[in-house]
Amino acid sequence: MARWEPGAGGRLSEAALELFLERGFEQTMVADIAERAGVTARTFFRHFADKREVLFAAASAMEGIALAALEAAPATASALDAVTIALDAAAEMIGGDRGFTRRRQAVIMANAELRERELTKLASMSATLAGGLRRRGLGELDASLAAETGVAIYRVAFERWVNATEDSELREVIRTSVARLRALTAAH
Repeated sequence: MARWEPGAGGRLSEAALELFLERGFEQTMVADIAERAGVTARTFFRHFADKREVLFAAASAMEGIALAALEAAPATASALDAVTIALDAAAEMIGGDRGFTRRRQAVIMANAELRERELTKLASMSATLAGGLRRRGLGELDASLAAETGVAIYRVAFERWVNATEDSELREVIRTSVARLRALTAAH
């Protein structure tokens, strides 16, 4: 393969995921990933800081997309509606390839360090959304509650979506989860 052939990042991601599933995360070395992708280890490190980041490289982009959607939400939107708009945008980004996402999730669930990293990334998303809500005029408590609720909704919906046997879209599962939460918290 040519040294500067385009698509190295995608090939590295796919090679890493295959190897993580075949050998396990801990048993897979960066050199193995690079070799499988047809690039050098140096090229690997141009794309990823470490082998964990292969699985989490999209997290900051997803956070940015969610924040931009939250900031673009109508000023009249409630905090939960604004967070739902942000979650919709995040789902649009990651919900297109459930097969890849399922394989990625299997690797994460098989490794405690990766599960912890996933929680750290979700905590960062919550902090980012809370900051966006504060800039929209919400107080600290309300912004934090709405953002944490949004992340909880996302986690539950994501798990349902990734494990579903029927064909569904992540955005729809998120919206259904928001509706269920609203029903649970409605006064009777």
